[in-house]
Amino acid sequence: MESPDNKILQEDLERAAALDLPVEALRDARVFVTGATGLLGSQMVKFLLCLNRLKDYHITVIAHVRNREKAERVFPYAGENGRLVLSVGDINERISYDGDVDYIIHGASPTSSKFFVSHPVETIHTAMDGTENVLVFAREKQVKGMVYLSSLEVYGTPREDAGLISEGDYGIIDPLSVRSSYSEGKRMVECLCVSHGEEYQIPIKIARLSQTFGAGVNYDDGRVFAEFARCAIEKRNIVLHTEGKTVRSYCYTMDAITALLYILLKGEPGEAYNVTNMDTAISIYDMAKLVCQLYPESGITVEKDIPEDLASFGYNPEMVIRLNSAKLESLGWRATVDLKGMYRRLISDLCRDREPMA
Repeated sequence: MESPDNKILQEDLERAAALDLPVEALRDARVFVTGATGLLGSQMVKFLLCLNRLKDYHITVIAHVRNREKAERVFPYAGENGRLVLSVGDINERISYDGDVDYIIHGASPTSSKFFVSHPVETIHTAMDGTENVLVFAREKQVKGMVYLSSLEVYGTPREDAGLISEGDYGIIDPLSVRSSYSEGKRMVECLCVSHGEEYQIPIKIARLSQTFGAGVNYDDGRVFAEFARCAIEKRNIVLHTEGKTVRSYCYTMDAITALLYILLKGEPGEAYNVTNMDTAISIYDMAKLVCQLYPESGITVEKDIPEDLASFGYNPEMVIRLNSAKLESLGWRATVDLKGMYRRLISDLCRDREPMA
């Protein structure tokens, strides 16, 4: 079992492995995953191992991690599975791995909004320096393909009449805001990736991920979707620190994993692809209400408490950003879990080590 302590995530892995995915090129391949103990990185590692177990793909997965002890907690079978290799090192330093590599999935990145505003310099350097190290590594290994995990934040604040946001639609990012350390960093790294691709013939593709959640999220995750889930579990009212008017679209974690593989193996080098479920676009306020409605037994409601020092929370400017995933869907990918299903699976997962909700 790839996720022995998480029944719901294990179900996700096996359900995705049963899909007719275009992954034949991964048979006997060596796949290098950065950020391998993060949410998507760890699920990618587990999914590739699941393909090995269920379909005999014989993929060697090299998980690049900063901390061996954490990696051994995330992958408790690391010493027993000969197809899983731990590569320990800081992404901000030259990558030292002597074996061959066929594909790279680069997901190492900070993800906390509060970190972006408290450590903007580190946010920028991890994006730029870390990715430069990965790109140099990709060039040395002469990889067959690489996918970079970017973000919807590269679009900045769209025009009010923007409608669905496709890959060529860009809004405004304020370079004088420290919160822009993440979004400007992602934009520059995308340019760095395609520049390396053009100059050094690295077949790199870019995945622009919407906010992604589902089974496998840590209980203390600081993002808004996790806070809403905790409120339902702990029977606390959901307290918004903004008006909650921002609209985003979302994607289930395992849907994002399959999307990354479609982009890696079927996407065009130098191209970006939005990763989202287009049916999930919703405002923060309406999402909070949805959680209350999904779990009426929790007895919770939505409150607003807007602080004077709102900037210190690291929130993005208020915006409406509905991603268009048609370009990704043209490769054959489809989302499988809607927003209600995302929350049901997330909350069921978060409850596994707690008393069941009454």
